[in-house]
Amino acid sequence: MNAAFTSTGIVGTGAMGRGIAQIAAQSGSTVYLFDTKPGAVDAARTHLHGQWQRLADKGRIDAAQVPVLLGRLVPAASLRDLAACELVVEAIAERLDAKRELLLELESIVAPGAVLASNTSSLSITALAAPLTHPQRVAGFHFFNPVPLMKVVEVVAGLRTEAAVCARLAQYARAMGHTPVMAQDTPGFIVNHAGRGFGTEALRIVSEGVADFATVDRILRDQAGFKLGPFELMDLTALDVTHPAMESIYHQYYEEPRFRPSPITAQRLAAGLLGRKTGEGFYHYVDGAAQVPAEPPAPRPASLPPVWVSPRAARRAELYQLLKNLGAAIETGATPSAGALILVAPLGFDVTTVAVVERLDPTRTVGIDMLIDDAATRRRVLATNPATREDMRDAAHALFASDGKAVSVVRDSGGFVTQRVVATIVNIAADICQQRICSPQDLETAVTLGLGYPLGPLAMGDRWGPTNILEVLFNMQTVYGDARYRPSPWLRRRGAIGLSLTHEEP
Repeated sequence: MNAAFTSTGIVGTGAMGRGIAQIAAQSGSTVYLFDTKPGAVDAARTHLHGQWQRLADKGRIDAAQVPVLLGRLVPAASLRDLAACELVVEAIAERLDAKRELLLELESIVAPGAVLASNTSSLSITALAAPLTHPQRVAGFHFFNPVPLMKVVEVVAGLRTEAAVCARLAQYARAMGHTPVMAQDTPGFIVNHAGRGFGTEALRIVSEGVADFATVDRILRDQAGFKLGPFELMDLTALDVTHPAMESIYHQYYEEPRFRPSPITAQRLAAGLLGRKTGEGFYHYVDGAAQVPAEPPAPRPASLPPVWVSPRAARRAELYQLLKNLGAAIETGATPSAGALILVAPLGFDVTTVAVVERLDPTRTVGIDMLIDDAATRRRVLATNPATREDMRDAAHALFASDGKAVSVVRDSGGFVTQRVVATIVNIAADICQQRICSPQDLETAVTLGLGYPLGPLAMGDRWGPTNILEVLFNMQTVYGDARYRPSPWLRRRGAIGLSLTHEEP
């Protein structure tokens, strides 16, 4: 039997409430279910019975456990039936007034030592608990959908929450088979806060006309290793969930530029293009399958020009080796010949800026993203500037696709695509640590389990170099003049002196 809470009440039996009830019952707790909607509790019990039966059919649990687990689900006719619960978790609609009213009523019903928890994803725990006589027993207990599969839960302390309450909830989470991460009461807590960089920066890239939705998704999957591209992910989570979260965190942080939402999602939400659940989002869906436009084939020019590489190119030695492997004719003079393809590999700067600063012929200049080691990627990304000739663009595309690796060609952008998105993710994560919202370790755990990134954001920064990430941000600030890209002090200081981004001061 679970030592933290032997009896748990769940208020709200939608997808989240059902999921919490499932893992609470599996941990050994008696679970009381309440919902104001007629028939909702019975529907939840039927659903969970089916879930457990399927697990038994697959051999994941013993068949004899199914009736035992079902027996732990007790329908509650009223909130007063939760009086004996040691813990009550509310999982109702995401409205401050409704949750406050519920918590006030629960406070008058449960025992003085009972814990009240909110599954809120966006509301302040401090604000929810403020009207209560005993706010010290209120905490956030934020699970992710689907609860049984998403093995992380944020335990959130409000300003008045007792530490012992969070400790008991963390213990309970572990008994449920989940990993607890401890968070301070700030907008978005850990996961929804850290997740702002992925989608919002991708939307900004599209809004600048750099690339379309499918191209951005391909680049971030194949070059950076994300399981889903940002637009695939937003179609999966649905814009009626994603866009309000973007706006909520942005406004709660008093219009912090790093979290600025995009008119693209606002407009598509208004049009009802929500994603998979409506059959139309950033992609069109037929029988649940996204209809993704095919990539155009690589050009096949009759001949390729010689290639000259800027002396300031990132990973210059590796780029030279790549060109040799591809069989390119490489120029090594101080300046390019009149017919050469000019290659630049900036960090954070756009191709135009580099061409102007280095006094290169922009009509022959093409950029390549070399933030990540070429051997570690399944896709190369090139960028043109507004003056790049079509024949030079096609020559670069053909050359870098000649060994069969996929190539995307995007329009000019500070930081290409991957640099922009990765740097934004790392920077926001670094600032979460700077604000002491959570520990670096809990941040990494929360993001990898809650968002499914290939690496935690701090590990991402370490792998591709804190100094490189810092350079990308500084240079993007120069290109765009936007405070959105100002480096966090956590990143700036560690990048400047060569420390890991996970390093904590003694």
